[in-house]
Amino acid sequence: MKTHRLARVAEVIREVASETILFELRDPRVKMVTVTRAEVSGDLQHAKVYVSIMGSEQEQKICLYGLSRAAGFIQSKLGDRMRSRFVPVLQFVLDKGVKNSIEVARLISEALGQKTEETEGADQEAEPRTE
Repeated sequence: MKTHRLARVAEVIREVASETILFELRDPRVKMVTVTRAEVSGDLQHAKVYVSIMGSEQEQKICLYGLSRAAGFIQSKLGDRMRSRFVPVLQFVLDKGVKNSIEVARLISEALGQKTEETEGADQEAEPRTE
């Protein structure tokens, strides 16, 4: 199948999933969720929806369980939007890329902060004192 069609279907899945989770899902377990991307299989039978969930690991597990329980509802909303023979079966996967990027940014800023402190200390030692 053509890759541009798969990309279009993945984008529709991402849009419908994020709108449904944000506006129509009433499950209290599902909160602080961001749909980052979606991947569709070549035969349009299965789709992985990658989500970023803020909170502790326990809260993430609870939220993923709530999303898996709501997959049928989200698929029905997707079926209303798509005009194809099959509606892909949705699987929700935790996307750790966002948390990894936040951690890398924290480490970089920490390293730059240490480097700045070292250079400030060296500059103060190099300046002659006039007393």
